[in-house]
Amino acid sequence: MLMKPPLALFLNFSGQGGVERMMLHLAKGLQPLYGSVEIVAVKTRSRYLQNDALSVPLQSLGVKHTLQSLPRLALYLRKTRPAALLAAKDRANQVAVLARALARTPTRVVLRLGTTISAATAHKPRWHKAAWALPIRYLYPKADAVVAVSKGVARDLQELVGRPLDSVVVIPNPVITPDLILQAQQPLGHPWVDDGNTPLLIGMGRLTTQKDFPTLLRAFQRVRTVRPCRLILLGEGSQRRSLEALARHLGIAQDVFLVGFVPNPYPYLKRAAVFVLSSIWEGSPNALTEALALGTPVVATDCPSGPREILQDGAVAPLVPMRDPEAMAHAILDVLDHPPDKGRLRQAAAPYTVENSARMYLKVLLGEDP
Repeated sequence: MLMKPPLALFLNFSGQGGVERMMLHLAKGLQPLYGSVEIVAVKTRSRYLQNDALSVPLQSLGVKHTLQSLPRLALYLRKTRPAALLAAKDRANQVAVLARALARTPTRVVLRLGTTISAATAHKPRWHKAAWALPIRYLYPKADAVVAVSKGVARDLQELVGRPLDSVVVIPNPVITPDLILQAQQPLGHPWVDDGNTPLLIGMGRLTTQKDFPTLLRAFQRVRTVRPCRLILLGEGSQRRSLEALARHLGIAQDVFLVGFVPNPYPYLKRAAVFVLSSIWEGSPNALTEALALGTPVVATDCPSGPREILQDGAVAPLVPMRDPEAMAHAILDVLDHPPDKGRLRQAAAPYTVENSARMYLKVLLGEDP
C-alpha cells in the first residue's frame, strides 16, 4: 500500500511567539485528519518545543537564518515531495515560493500571513517598508494560496499587492485546544491569584512595542485610584526594564507583577477579572480568543486587525481606541462593575477551535474549496 506524501509545515522556531504555538496546534490537528504531517524547521530554539510533547516528526534544516535555508528546503522538496508545504512568517513564506521554483516539484505551496503588514511597518523608515513590501508583491501571488488569519489581514495584503488575489483565504487560528480547560484548572499558588477579594487584571504577550503595555500600565493606574486591583503581565521581551521603570514612576509597582514567559498561561487567564489587550497592531490576537474561550471578561483596543472581528464590532466586549489610557480604564471599570455573560464570551471563541481550523487548512492544502 502506497503511503500518502506528507503535509509539511515550514517555519523558524526561534522564539515563543504565537506563530510557533499555532503551528504546533495545527500540526496536531492535521494528523488525525490526514495522517502524515511533519514540521520542517529552520531553527528549533523555541521554548514551545522544549515544553511540548511533540507528536509530529520534526526535521531541522540546521541553518542560522531563514533565508539561508533556501537550498536545503529545495532539496527537501525534491527528495520528500510533500503533498503541500505550508509556510508561516514572512521570510519563510518567501523562501517557500523560491524553494519550489528551485526544486521544480509539483508541491502545493500555501503561505500563512498572521499580521497586518501596513500597521506593523507604519513607523518604519521608507527603505524598511520597501524591503518588506517588494518581495511580498512579487512572491505571494506565485503561491497556490495565502491564508490570512483575519479579514483585516486579507484586505491589507491585497492593498499592499495592489490588486485582488483570488488565492487569499481567511481561516481562523487554531487557538482552542481540546485540553485548554484542563490546563486552565492547574493550580498556581500565587497569592494574587488566590486572593478572591482583589480583582486581577491580566495582560499577555511579548514585551514589545506592538503590545503597547505602557498604555495598559497607565490605564491600570487610573483604575487603581478608583478601586483596589492588581495587574499581572505574562510574557518576556525587550521592554521589561522600561515597563518596570514606568510602573515605579507611576507609583503602581507594588501592584504590578511581570511574570515572564509562562508555558501554561491559562490558569492566570481563567482566574482574571479582566483580560486586557492593549496592542497597536495584531493579525488575530490568540490571547484574546483564549480568554474568551475560558469565559474571562475582556477589553481590547480596536487595533488592526482582529479584535473587531473576534468581538463582533464590540457586541461581545468593549473595544477602545489605541493609546488611550483614559478610555481603557473606563472600559475596565465598566466590565468590573458589570461582568458579561460567560456563555456569550465562550460562543465568540467557538470558530477558533483546532479542529475547525485544521479542517479548513486541510482543504486549502489539498486544493479544495474551504
